[in-house]
Amino acid sequence: MIRRDFSERDIHMALDGELPGDERAAYDAWLDANPEMKARSARFTADRAALRAAFADVLDEAVPGHLHKVVLGEVPVKAAVPRSRWWLAAAAAVLLAVGGLGGYFAGIDGIGQEDPAEDRLAEQAIAAHVIYAAEKRHAVEVPASDKDHLQTWLSNRIGLNLVAPDLTADGFQLVGGRLLPAGESKAAMLLYEDGNGRRISLFVTTESTENAKGTYAAAQDGPEAVYWLDKGYGCAVVGSLPRERLAEVARSAYTQLVNGLAS
Repeated sequence: MIRRDFSERDIHMALDGELPGDERAAYDAWLDANPEMKARSARFTADRAALRAAFADVLDEAVPGHLHKVVLGEVPVKAAVPRSRWWLAAAAAVLLAVGGLGGYFAGIDGIGQEDPAEDRLAEQAIAAHVIYAAEKRHAVEVPASDKDHLQTWLSNRIGLNLVAPDLTADGFQLVGGRLLPAGESKAAMLLYEDGNGRRISLFVTTESTENAKGTYAAAQDGPEAVYWLDKGYGCAVVGSLPRERLAEVARSAYTQLVNGLAS
């Protein structure tokens, strides 16, 4: 039996069917000996199934010609995305791999400019929101009723002092949160809901070396992200609220997040 040190990368290889057959027994033994990694493998498997189920009706659509050229590097990556359901499949892929396919982009308060790192954060946040905000029973891993544990758990996992913003004054109550992959790092997602059942999500990650802020949407009829990037962390607030309303709630959430990070 092959013996070597395994890592999270091997979990992804196993899920993608790329783990060499002669390493499978050792890999399974490694999972059994590492409960946290085994739980992570189970979570990735569930996320993979959720992605496939959510986008089953669009994954077989033909890739638009100009997006095919983007993947092949034949046109700039900032090419505009057409208004079709393809952006949903593209957003879903962001949860599993780093990369941006562009979109339409408008600065908040006139500030902001297109940048691949900014696109990547916004697309990851929107993809997570599309998948989980629509879930009824499995939208979060830890519910708001266990808020203290939720904050401690996510803080330890992403390496930031994460304090869940209180958005009661804005009409939103915390539903709970979950841990997600974000490129080579991890992200925390906090989900909120108002009295009408509308949901917004906060996506926070440490994978950021940029300084920027703005708004982004992968399609004009899809959810929008208001984001901030600072060296060391990134935050995006995602929802389908009117733009000014979303920006107002996002500012409240961001202010509390920054205060929490500094405490």
